[in-house]
Amino acid sequence: MNIQLAFLGSLGGFEVAVIIFALLLLFGAKKIPELARGMGRGIREFKDATKEIKDEIEDGISEKPKS
Repeated sequence: MNIQLAFLGSLGGFEVAVIIFALLLLFGAKKIPELARGMGRGIREFKDATKEIKDEIEDGISEKPKS
């Protein structure tokens, strides 16, 4: 399944290069890897939390009610 974001569909190579250049100017070459690592950790924690909640819901559904 190919999911394409609406605002990214019309970006060409030049626009992507300008965005990357602007990011380099704003944050600097040394700061960008730190920002990417932080975003990766945040995404991983979010996925772990959602998986944990999903597992708890599935466990609750699979348990038989005591009568």
